[in-house]
Amino acid sequence: MELGVGLQVDKKQGFLLEGLKALTKALCKNNAINSFSIHQLRLNKEEGRLLADVLCTNTTLLSLDLGHNKLGSEGGKALADALCQNSTLTSLNLSHNLIRQQGEQALAEALCKNTTLMSLNLHNNFIQLEGALADALCKNTTLISLNLGCNGLTSKVGQILADVLCKNTTLISFDLSHNNLRLKGGKALAKMFFNTSLIDLNLENNNIGFKGENALEKALKDACHENIKLTSLKLQVWEFLVYYIG
Repeated sequence: MELGVGLQVDKKQGFLLEGLKALTKALCKNNAINSFSIHQLRLNKEEGRLLADVLCTNTTLLSLDLGHNKLGSEGGKALADALCQNSTLTSLNLSHNLIRQQGEQALAEALCKNTTLMSLNLHNNFIQLEGALADALCKNTTLISLNLGCNGLTSKVGQILADVLCKNTTLISFDLSHNNLRLKGGKALAKMFFNTSLIDLNLENNNIGFKGENALEKALKDACHENIKLTSLKLQVWEFLVYYIG
């Protein structure tokens, strides 16, 4: 049995660029560490590129957590380009990194090429999801967990996502909480209930409103006759109202 070896760096350790250079150089050659977390260090685009080099050369890393680092579009793009070459990483956390549209485009290309990534966290990155990334989700066949929470996604995006989920057959867990999908987006997302792979769907805090909630409730009842896999649905129309279906 293989034992996992992890390495974690956080802001309390006062990590500087030279230290990161030495660390990433070592990780490029290391064949034991399979989990690496470098959290809340406010890394810049240059440091993002250093971490991208690790993904291009390391062949054992399975999980990479870069949350809360503000890598920006260029840092996100460098990591996305590296994902196109990497064939071992299964989990990537890029939450709170200000990736925006340029980084989103690069990630879309990566998801079309990468065949090993199963979990991707893009929480709070100001992405729009109106083009390439949505298309990539239709084509990708390995991703099973996706977090797009807190990205300001609109009702238009909700309709796009509904079409995506009707075509995607592998996504199991999808977090869309804390966006702005509103009534129209909520109604469109009712199509998701007919997806045959989805098990966990989070739509909390999306300004869906009472009418949207009713539409989702009706769609869920209809879908339950066909989809026996959806076991968890979270809605929060009012602050105290949360549904768990299971």
